Amino acid sequence: MRESAAALVSTDREGLAAQIKLERPPRADLGDYSTNAALLLAPRLQSAPREVAEQLGGVLADRLGNALARADVAGPGFLNLFLSDAWLIDGLRTVLEAGSRYGAVTAEHEIAVNVEFVSANPTGPVHLGHARGAAYGDALARLLAWRGCSVTREFYVNDYGSQVRKLAESVRALALGEPIPEDGYHGDYVGELVPVERARTLDLDELSREALAACLELIRGSLERFGVRFDVWFSERSLHENGAVASALARLDQLGETYNQDGALWLRSTKHGDDRDRVLIRSDGQPTYFCSDIAYLEDKRSRGYATLFYVWGADHHGYEPRMKAALEALGGQRDEIELIDFQFVHLIGGGERIAMSKREGEYVTLDELTTAIGVDAARWFLLARSHDTTVEIDPELATRKSADNPVYYVQYAHARIASVLARLTEDRVAQARSELAPGEPLHPSERALLKRLLAFPEDLAEAAERRAPHRVAAAALELAQEFTAFYRDCHVVGAEPPTTETLRIALCLAARQAIAIALELLGVSAPEQM
Repeated sequence: MRESAAALVSTDREGLAAQIKLERPPRADLGDYSTNAALLLAPRLQSAPREVAEQLGGVLADRLGNALARADVAGPGFLNLFLSDAWLIDGLRTVLEAGSRYGAVTAEHEIAVNVEFVSANPTGPVHLGHARGAAYGDALARLLAWRGCSVTREFYVNDYGSQVRKLAESVRALALGEPIPEDGYHGDYVGELVPVERARTLDLDELSREALAACLELIRGSLERFGVRFDVWFSERSLHENGAVASALARLDQLGETYNQDGALWLRSTKHGDDRDRVLIRSDGQPTYFCSDIAYLEDKRSRGYATLFYVWGADHHGYEPRMKAALEALGGQRDEIELIDFQFVHLIGGGERIAMSKREGEYVTLDELTTAIGVDAARWFLLARSHDTTVEIDPELATRKSADNPVYYVQYAHARIASVLARLTEDRVAQARSELAPGEPLHPSERALLKRLLAFPEDLAEAAERRAPHRVAAAALELAQEFTAFYRDCHVVGAEPPTTETLRIALCLAARQAIAIALELLGVSAPEQM
């Protein structure tokens, strides 16, 4: 029956094998892995599930050899698998050998991808909503690069349209001591963009260019202080000035994808799955934002990226169908682009939402956030939850130096490991790397930390595949928790016998390494002392 069970699985990959699960049980006494394979195989083999489980355990013992310590049958026919200490320790060697690239993918041919994020209107400071997009987009770019992609980070500068002129009018009004237009821009920053004398004398076109440049410097500075840098700052205005918009419209016309109605030019987007056709040129002759978006999409595609990622705020919900429709109308494939919408961010205190801003306009800037809680805490709390859920940041919690503050807890674990290793000579640390070998049976806390370390690459792969940096934060927190339990239960420096000390030093090295990688992927520092 052993071989028949194995053969049945191998020849039925799209049916039976797809239903078989290999999972990590919630408790250590249930094994390192558990599978329902016997329950599914039993009806086809016309045998009792527990009998099939026993036979399957024998097959695995034969094939896995010393890697499997034992296989226990549980309940109606589950098979619980216990990995050997020797196999786990061998895995620890692999972790240490990989070093700072543990869990990374080195691709023979890197896949080029573009991640566009933040892209805030260049008419004011980066605010709290943009901050979440900045943290998410940057972490996604880091994850994709870690998994073997060549990543271009891009900021789309919306420097074309009425908002740029309104900014200049607002700067002019302040310089002249006049009221800012009702639809203009308010806030202390407006009066600081251009020197008063220049703001009074420049014509509005020149003033708009200077004000815009000053705003972009504010934005660039805030983002760089937040640890976010872009490879490309792309001007929307350039699409109109270099003929890219006209070229995109001409191509769509040639493909029969546009039509005129009520004096406006429309895209036949319903033909490609959108809920309604979209206006490209208004009846007054002015292009819509969507028109620029299409020309920008064509420009990106011409640069040879395999995938274009758009990281947009909640106000862009519903844009995906029209963007994919435009792509398809241009002859592209819908999976060439991925649009990721992130949800809102709120600050809370005492269970209530609070306001931190001293500016008019009722918004909190990125600089205010990082001044209040620091860059590390800001990035952690913006990334620790899935992008499609609302985030609430409690500044009091975010600055608390205690175990209930997750970013402090993880960073403290890293610093604690560094302090343990600092008590050892370089030779002893090197010896722990080179002379790692099985000795005494693994302590449960040693085993738990080892298993968490060996699962780390899978965590990173899943985070990248699901576009989910919050999974990295979860992995970092779990690593810190397992190390803290290990440190509580297992004496490290001076442990006896020497093979045990060697193992525990190696575990410290690997845990520090993995935590540092996770924090780096989140853009959070890994301190040596706290």
